[in-house]
Amino acid sequence: MTKPFTIGLIQMRMAQDVDANLAHACEMLEAAAKKGVQVACLPELFRSPYFCKSEDPSVFDLAENIPGKTTETLGKLADKLGMVIIASLFERRTAGVYHNTTVVFDADGKDVGKYRKMHIPDDPLYYEKYYFTPGDLGFKAFDTKFGKLGQLVCWDQWYPEAARLTAMQGAHALFYPTAIGWHPAEKAEFGKAQADAWEIVQRGHAIANGIYVAACNRIGFEPSPDGGKGIEFFGNSFIADPFGRILAKATSDKEEIITAICDPKLQEQIRRWWPFFRDRRIDAYGGITERFGK
Repeated sequence: MTKPFTIGLIQMRMAQDVDANLAHACEMLEAAAKKGVQVACLPELFRSPYFCKSEDPSVFDLAENIPGKTTETLGKLADKLGMVIIASLFERRTAGVYHNTTVVFDADGKDVGKYRKMHIPDDPLYYEKYYFTPGDLGFKAFDTKFGKLGQLVCWDQWYPEAARLTAMQGAHALFYPTAIGWHPAEKAEFGKAQADAWEIVQRGHAIANGIYVAACNRIGFEPSPDGGKGIEFFGNSFIADPFGRILAKATSDKEEIITAICDPKLQEQIRRWWPFFRDRRIDAYGGITERFGK
């Protein structure tokens, strides 16, 4: 059985300068290694402010090839630190085809695979359908030196089907690089409920699948390009165990590295007590492929 390993989530604030963000992320990854982190995850699209607040074709200039400059930098760092690194990037597949993509680097620096975000939102200030082609690689879990790691991204957090299909590939933990926040005008009335719902649904995935869940968010207010409405990213990055218990949780407004131990032995024990995978009625779920009823 896989030995316990230490997860670290890098909750950070993004500057306008993409190179500065990459350098800062590398500094925080180095700090995480000193804390004993073996598997580290960065927030969604960490190289820049969250650019989906408006629809602007010039933003496609931020997209990068995979492999490319960022993957080369992070691969070398993973090798240097002996750490698995999970990084969310704006992928340029070809002119006119772009993805929200997570790349996983093993502890020897090798790229072990990528996951392209499957669920793409389109809401006020979250105009992702303009920028991202829906993922076409399916749901993914990758073998690494320390364990098998499932990859999902932000809006995927709300879908139990995504968590289930990824967990069914044998993942020890599900990682969700994230960029989620409040519309400031709504915060007083709905802010707590929104943040609670985001956390609770993911803790539910942990329980329903007997798996560790790690959600890594950004922080800080980021205005819209026109200087008007923006988003206050609410942090609260957390790691939950297969009981849904919070093992570590960040604040809503500070850069932090939070850590917790992922113990596959606990996963084994809980799945013996609560054998949800055994009792699934796979013969009765055909309707899940329908949009809504008949």
